[in-house]
Amino acid sequence: MLTAIGYRLFHEEGSPGAADVTAVLPKGAKIMAAAVAGDRLVVTLDVGGMTEIHTFDAHTLKPAGRLRFSWEP
Repeated sequence: MLTAIGYRLFHEEGSPGAADVTAVLPKGAKIMAAAVAGDRLVVTLDVGGMTEIHTFDAHTLKPAGRLRFSWEP
């Protein structure tokens, strides 16, 4: 994940420079995967055995959305 963030921060044309950003994840979350898709940074998490996908704007690194998966009752 850090590689993707660093790449996007330093390789954007006209980029003002590096920014320090702390993404707050759910307590106990484990990062399973991270990728850049278009203008989004996509992070797949394992949160207590449940899968969540968090997206961030690749330019500002602000949260853009969250998708939670659950089982049918």
